[in-house]
Amino acid sequence: MHDIKAIRQDPATFDKAMARRKLPAQSTAILKLDEARRGVQTDLQTLQTTRNEKSKEIGQIKSKGGDAGALMDEVNTIKDKMTDLEEKERILADELNTILSSLPNVQALDIPDGDGEEQNVEVRKSALEPKRNNSDAKDHTDIGEALGMMDFETAAKMSGSRFVLMHSGLARLERALAQFMLDTHTTEHGYTEVSPPILVNDKTMFGTGQLPKFKDDQFQTTRGDWLVPTAEVPLTNIVAEEIVDEDSLPRRYTAFTPCFRQEAGAAGKDTKGMIRQHQFYKVEMVSITKPEDSEAEHQRMTQCAENILKKLEIPYRTIVLCTGDAGFTSYKTYDIEVWLPGQNRYREISSCSNCQDFQARRMNARYRPKGEKNTVFVHTLNGSGLAVGRALIAVLENYYDPTDGGVFVPTVLKPYMGGLEKILPIK
Repeated sequence: MHDIKAIRQDPATFDKAMARRKLPAQSTAILKLDEARRGVQTDLQTLQTTRNEKSKEIGQIKSKGGDAGALMDEVNTIKDKMTDLEEKERILADELNTILSSLPNVQALDIPDGDGEEQNVEVRKSALEPKRNNSDAKDHTDIGEALGMMDFETAAKMSGSRFVLMHSGLARLERALAQFMLDTHTTEHGYTEVSPPILVNDKTMFGTGQLPKFKDDQFQTTRGDWLVPTAEVPLTNIVAEEIVDEDSLPRRYTAFTPCFRQEAGAAGKDTKGMIRQHQFYKVEMVSITKPEDSEAEHQRMTQCAENILKKLEIPYRTIVLCTGDAGFTSYKTYDIEVWLPGQNRYREISSCSNCQDFQARRMNARYRPKGEKNTVFVHTLNGSGLAVGRALIAVLENYYDPTDGGVFVPTVLKPYMGGLEKILPIK
């Protein structure tokens, strides 16, 4: 949600920000609605003052035994006018909020302009050298099916396309990855583990920007609740409608949850394998900070996500997203891409975004600086730490052993796998 005061003060800058998002100028329509609403509010205040004055006169006349009938009729007329104006103000407010809530966040000035992923810019790479054009490399689907532990056909029979059923060593490996990520974030990175609801209401989805714009990409229950597309939704909403204690900031939360997405805009993309599914697991990181701390927290969060891949000893690179590829709520986003030998390319495994106060305004999440009367909107950040399914894919493809079709277990995962050295095909 955008700050209407900021748009009033500098409409040209706001229009430039929207132009970077490939949108036409918005300020004229916004300010026209804002002016109309403020005019109605002024009229309401004037009528309220007149009504109060006349009501006081009525009381004085009655106290003296006089007839206040004419004044009472006048007050009733004013009341009817106020009712009409209140409805007009409500309609204008709804129209204004609809526009403000449908527009994406402004973008940081230091990120590249661009139309799509081709204009994203690499920030850094891990020291590990990717296995390029390796004749022994296999896609995770081939590896998993050859192991006898990855079954898309049975999953499709039960649930349709974009689902997978895994068992034995791969099911345990998926669980091991999630536990390893959670343990690292809580014991080394200072995050508090949360087990949140995965069914949330409209207000919660609106707060983090999934509604109304991305309604078609969500799964909704018959009673109207929504299955979370990411734990970002419940974790960020922990501070919704709150004035948090300044001393409690920054707050850092992490959670491991299933995530559900329609993938409505992904028709024909990644239809094979586990890259893009309707149901997947993810370890999420969320930070709530003071405005002046969010940039440093963004760097910190990205490094926490990178650290998971460093420990897994899998090549990756970090890129900054251009204006045409950034998410709706993002002020600035770093994507971490993991190397997949089976595809001979890097693929996204984490997005770490600083949303500044964009979500906080939607959620009305604030804090009160010490010694101040007024409250300030917090800044919110979120990042995958990591997408568990894609981490599983990365382990399968980077640790695949062509000599026997097995998959070596990364060193950091062995304690979670009961000391197992390698996952071997079922015979």
